Amino acid sequence: MLKTKVTEKLGIEYPIIQGGMMWISTAELASAVSNAGGLGIITALSFDTPEKLAAEIDKAKSLTDKPFGVNLTFLPTLRPVNYDAYIDVIIDKGIKIIETAGRNPEAYMDKLKSNGITVIHKCTSVRHALKAQKIGCDFVSIDGFECAGHPGEDDVTSLILIPRAVDELDIPVIASGGFGDGRGLVAALALGAEGVNMGTRFVATKEAPVHENIKKRLIEAKETDTMLVERSLKNTVRVLRNKHAEKVLEMENNGATLQELAPLLSGLRGLEAIKTGDCESALFACGQIVGLINDIPTVKELIDNIVKEAEEIINQRLKNIFS
Repeated sequence: MLKTKVTEKLGIEYPIIQGGMMWISTAELASAVSNAGGLGIITALSFDTPEKLAAEIDKAKSLTDKPFGVNLTFLPTLRPVNYDAYIDVIIDKGIKIIETAGRNPEAYMDKLKSNGITVIHKCTSVRHALKAQKIGCDFVSIDGFECAGHPGEDDVTSLILIPRAVDELDIPVIASGGFGDGRGLVAALALGAEGVNMGTRFVATKEAPVHENIKKRLIEAKETDTMLVERSLKNTVRVLRNKHAEKVLEMENNGATLQELAPLLSGLRGLEAIKTGDCESALFACGQIVGLINDIPTVKELIDNIVKEAEEIINQRLKNIFS
């Protein structure tokens, strides 16, 4: 039994959270995670209307009776997003856990908290974590430099960033960036976190709605097969190394503007690629944990193995060290 503030507050069995991933964090994946004892999360902006999000939440409810959450990321977009409408759906559907990311969610906090919603804010620095605490967030999910997607601009690894956040904050910390097995879970708990958030590891599962070609590519990849793009735009993203990412980086190094880069950065390219299995024509968010991914289990097998490994480390290896 792994009992932490995450399991107690969120009503889940294990302190393992599936992060919100664009196009990938669907009802099928989220419900599988929740059914296996973790916390599944649906990504709201994968759906271009609040009505479609509502339908996806209904689908998840038909697949699990366990708690699950919704991710809502506040980022500049070419298409204006009616965040209030998405939040209204989250509230109307009785969702009690939300993962926020991107910009400060302060403008929406009163609405969320007055409806009894637990807010997990994902951020990449201690200063942003302190702000999240100040505005009333219940948890901070702190993203280390190893993470997939946006690691921020400070380049601080999880080994340092997690205990720094724990030392500074009064609210519980969730470790994100570089986690995918039982060793990582134990390490996160040892650093003071109350649980882990995993993204890339959940992509390489049978339930993830991603073409098999991409899952196989993750198995083949090493920890050195990710790279950083969009750094010139102050919007750094860690992605899987491929021809498309190399082209983006080359253009950045040659001084390309946002307008020149925009067609290559479109998320719709990624959506098409995860459907067709074309591993070279889009940016794929991918963390350095990819170096530790060697199989494509079911979500239940993955979570069961993580918990089993963590318990063995805690009850046997660590115990024997101090015997």
